[in-house]
Amino acid sequence: MTKEIMLNNSNLAEISKQLPTPTFDRASLKIGIVHVGVGGFHRAHQAFYTHLLQEKENAAEWGICGVGLREGDQKIHDVLQKQDGMYTLIIKHPDGKIDSQVLGSIIDFKLGYDTPDVVIEQMAHPDTKIVSLTITEGGYNFNPATSEFDFENADVQHELKHPNSPKTIYGFLTAAIKKRKEEGLPAFTVMSCDNIQHNGDVAKEMLLTFAKKQNEELATYIEKEVSFPNSMVDRITPVTTQADIDYLENTYGLKDEWPVTCEPFIQWVIEDNFSNGRPEFEKIGVQFVPDVKPYEKMKLRLLNAGHSVLGILGAIHGHLTINACMEDDLFVTYLRAFMDKEATPVLDKLEGIDLSAYKDSLLERFANPNIKDSVSRICSESSAKLPKFLIATIQDNLANGGSIKFATLVIAAWCYYSDKGVDKDGNPIEIIDAMQEQLHLAASKTQTDPLAFIRQESLFGNLINENKFTNLYSDLVQKIYANPNIKEIMKAL
Repeated sequence: MTKEIMLNNSNLAEISKQLPTPTFDRASLKIGIVHVGVGGFHRAHQAFYTHLLQEKENAAEWGICGVGLREGDQKIHDVLQKQDGMYTLIIKHPDGKIDSQVLGSIIDFKLGYDTPDVVIEQMAHPDTKIVSLTITEGGYNFNPATSEFDFENADVQHELKHPNSPKTIYGFLTAAIKKRKEEGLPAFTVMSCDNIQHNGDVAKEMLLTFAKKQNEELATYIEKEVSFPNSMVDRITPVTTQADIDYLENTYGLKDEWPVTCEPFIQWVIEDNFSNGRPEFEKIGVQFVPDVKPYEKMKLRLLNAGHSVLGILGAIHGHLTINACMEDDLFVTYLRAFMDKEATPVLDKLEGIDLSAYKDSLLERFANPNIKDSVSRICSESSAKLPKFLIATIQDNLANGGSIKFATLVIAAWCYYSDKGVDKDGNPIEIIDAMQEQLHLAASKTQTDPLAFIRQESLFGNLINENKFTNLYSDLVQKIYANPNIKEIMKAL
């Protein structure tokens, strides 16, 4: 293939000579799922599973309509509109093998930030049975220390006064549910696919808290009629690079403006609790269980926290990717020690899981040289992640008398990272965090008050009152400030 071919419906026959493309009739798909937050992970995970189901079964009622609620979603909207909802999934194996295929489960995309009505109408459409979410931890609008809904959010204040002009996910959900209720339609399921422990419970609690303030009667209806299944999702999905775009163009002559790359591993464990029907995802490998909590805790405390251990420490050392961290024997040893001595002891009982084999698989996945997941992506929005992934593990071990030294060094390194914004050699670190200014301000006081960073109660809760933690943290943070050669401190632990 020498000429450049744009990815769209009219070129599918030509593209299919080079790559697998949808074999099902995309024109016959109806929108059964409205998905808010169409990032790389959704396209590599839920949209991939949905595509597989449409390939294997008669699942025409489960087409996906993507939704963006922020101005920043304009780009993905424009790309997918231009490409008729399609994109290429590039699966990179550890041995260098690359599998690419064009996925077609997304059939529409709507923006809500300037035209909320079109999103509300789609959520309220009779065919819509599920509204799913990948809105990141920050999108749930709760205080990470207290887990309480943040009513100070200006967008929340706006939509409480103007319920027909929503801005957050909660305003859109209540507007759509209210419309369905008034039209006599059954409630849809709200299905969180975010890396938050008890993600369905969190979505339910936050929505009900908001709805009670906005419309008490509607809140009662939501509590009775809307299902919020908890789920555990897993697939490492790095940010798409120009090299990925160039790979498709150079290898296949295919012009895809926003492909997605991922690892071969994929997992989805979800509670079988739906308001209005669901896809038969079990036919393509999804595990339905009565209670997902032990599985999601395992994943959050091992995979997600493990990523953060590598990311924060790796950033200070100067490693740019997660696989580069895994090529460093000290980082591998340190990560396994954290997993074995601090994360594993606080997990719940797990049926049918070999934890040692699971941890082995994580080390193999992190080391995949073809994924090259950036440290900056893993560290992004750490203020939303670490309270759930890592700080919770410290708190559990303090309660149980367990080890906290491996996780505490990560917190001390996070302080230095937030304050200095450079690695041990003075090279700038890319920091992406909604709380970046607050984190920097607190961390910048460390040299006069070693505990300044952990006085942020919204992040650290009552850890400031735990002498075992504060003594260790104070010692470690002062060592990093004296000499940010993080590997020397890791060795000493």
